[in-house]
Amino acid sequence: MGRIGSTRRKSGSPDAFGAINGAFMVLLCACTLYPFLFIVASSLSSFNASAGGLSLIPRSFTTDNFARVLSDQLIYSGFENTIVRTVLGTGLSLIAVFALAYPLSKKYFPNRGFWTALIALTMFFSGGLIPTYLLVRGVGLVDSPWSLVLPELVSAYNLVIVRNYMQTIPDSLEESARIDGANDIAILFRIILPICKPIIATIALWVAVWHWNAWFDCLIYITKPAGEVLQLVMRRIVIQGSDQLTEMLGRGMAMQQDEYITPEGLKAATILVTTFPILCAYPFIQKYFVKGVMLGSIKG
Repeated sequence: MGRIGSTRRKSGSPDAFGAINGAFMVLLCACTLYPFLFIVASSLSSFNASAGGLSLIPRSFTTDNFARVLSDQLIYSGFENTIVRTVLGTGLSLIAVFALAYPLSKKYFPNRGFWTALIALTMFFSGGLIPTYLLVRGVGLVDSPWSLVLPELVSAYNLVIVRNYMQTIPDSLEESARIDGANDIAILFRIILPICKPIIATIALWVAVWHWNAWFDCLIYITKPAGEVLQLVMRRIVIQGSDQLTEMLGRGMAMQQDEYITPEGLKAATILVTTFPILCAYPFIQKYFVKGVMLGSIKG
């Protein structure tokens, strides 16, 4: 009886590790959410939110910061350029990656090991920024949306992941299709691609999110403001000083003439406008990111 009572007391005692872990997770969530909530409060404040310390509550609530940001033509052109880049980059990248991964997944492909090693080598070494720029300029892609799509068309990491996933497909499916008279193209589109829907969704999400957040290549290859992507527009606004920001978003209107518009509020509103689309989509696609980490890792 003594042992039973002792066991019950032990089982009913609070779990110290669980309590500490829960407290740590709450603290981590608070540290993660606080900067975002501060940006929201800053964007809805009618004066400099940094004056008087940090705050999670908007001061003199106003939406004029968002109205000024959304009235700027560069924001709309940035959205358009980013959408075009994301759609083109994701679609063409999927086509190129699967077209290369399919033959590399076959054991009878000549020198398969050599080509796979050569592709994997590019994950550690690249041509460098200057040679890449000279190549892009040499083929006449500067100030063109193709300069943002073609240089990053095929990711070696994505290619290896897709190849490994295709290797898990039984060879008997392909052999049965060949007996029925199907060629390689028919096998790829009618058998392989339908089976690869999970990896297609995962790679598409990875590539789309990368293109949506990318800005450095646009800074290098695009010289006209009308061709800049949304993230580069946001970067320019966030790092500009008050006078330059007034010139960019105010279009000649003196900032002092509008007490509801401040540089800090404009910067915060711009950050929220540019991150809102991907922020809304991420909760629905997070499971694919987690699943994609394990996809294609069964075979080397």
